[in-house]
Amino acid sequence: MNYKKTQRSMDMVNGPLLKNIFIFSIPLMITNFLQMLFNTADTIVVGKFAGQEALAAVGATASIVFLLTSLFNGLSIGSNVVIAKLIGSQDEEGVSKAVHTSMCIAIIGGLLLIVIGFFCSKYFLSWMSTPSDIIDLSSLYMNMYFEGVLFVGVYKFGASVLRSKGDTQRPLYFLMISGVLNVALNLLFVIVFKWSVAGVALATVISEAVSAILVWMALVKESDATHLDAKKLKLDVAYAWDIMRVGIPAGIQGMVFSLSNVVIQSSINSFDSSVIVAGNSAAMNIEEFVYIGMMAFTQATITFTSQNIGAKRYDVIKKILWVTLILTVISSFLLGFLVWFFGVPFLSLYTNDAAVIEAGMVRLTYVALFLSLNGLLDAFVCSMRGMGYSSLPTVVMIIGICGVRLIWLWTVFPVVRTLKVIYLCFPISWTITSIIQAGLWYVLHQKLLKQNQFQQ
Repeated sequence: MNYKKTQRSMDMVNGPLLKNIFIFSIPLMITNFLQMLFNTADTIVVGKFAGQEALAAVGATASIVFLLTSLFNGLSIGSNVVIAKLIGSQDEEGVSKAVHTSMCIAIIGGLLLIVIGFFCSKYFLSWMSTPSDIIDLSSLYMNMYFEGVLFVGVYKFGASVLRSKGDTQRPLYFLMISGVLNVALNLLFVIVFKWSVAGVALATVISEAVSAILVWMALVKESDATHLDAKKLKLDVAYAWDIMRVGIPAGIQGMVFSLSNVVIQSSINSFDSSVIVAGNSAAMNIEEFVYIGMMAFTQATITFTSQNIGAKRYDVIKKILWVTLILTVISSFLLGFLVWFFGVPFLSLYTNDAAVIEAGMVRLTYVALFLSLNGLLDAFVCSMRGMGYSSLPTVVMIIGICGVRLIWLWTVFPVVRTLKVIYLCFPISWTITSIIQAGLWYVLHQKLLKQNQFQQ
């Protein structure tokens, strides 16, 4: 059965490529920007009105939270690839089964993460050598955050369904509503009620519940094959496997990345200074803004590539890569330079402590300025995932990124114990891995063309 396109759908197979990528990416870019802005509001509120220890406590959980949710995020990528490919091949029945399978995975995964996050958070924090003066606050934040992680999953998978057909506008609207609510609740809970870290966590859970409800309702009201019917929620084994085949390697990559980031965070914690931890946390939060353009265009790489693979337009894949790669590198370079150039005033939004600002600037200098290397790397990886190749890029990422970082931290850092040395592992690992991934992309692209008897 052919897939029926609605007004909110985008034709990613035909039409002007650059124009369609911009139409797809700009709402997604604004969504990412607002997400970062709302997260920043959380950090600013807790840093300004709950104190340095509360700021450090929330920041110290970031690597662990990302570690525990990485597989979840990877599976949502797998959902996007599978559904976009089915849309490209005009398979309406397949789209419907994949949508319901995706939402089942979101629910099951969310419930599992609630249990793991709630019971294991204190152990993870202890393992990371979290400073003793903030570990209790960090544990409280993590426990409360994971009570609402089911909502995170429903929103991520629901939004990936909408984006797989080119609808990046409604996820933006839903985020705007939940984000404004989050900021308002932060101000109420932290400033008025004086709930500190608990207030930030509770505001996050409530706002995430709202975004999950909104995206669920949107899918229920859809008139095409992405329509969600609660009575049809079940795992289709074939589509669940397709989602996992792409999503699990992506999730494992995120988990291993997070593991290396946990080691990095532990190295930072080894200075036993809440000032350094707070500076690192604030700088990391600012860095997230650099990912705004990068994530929007790499998401376009995945979705456009997947739809064209489904439509058997293999000859367009290279052009999609080059367009999104150039846009990714330019946006990440410009944004990285801006957050470094205005680093001191940006960091001053989080704290009034000059020592914390100084520590944050070290990270911005050696990480934010080089994030275009990460953008280059992600463009190649996302193109390969869109083509259906997920395992090999993951293996290369694990070896190239995590291996280099861990070797650096275990050999160079013990000899020269400075923040600068810790942060240098980022640009070095991005450079090495980008070169390898570019070569792998060329080999896999040639294999794809040969299998389908297309010539460049």
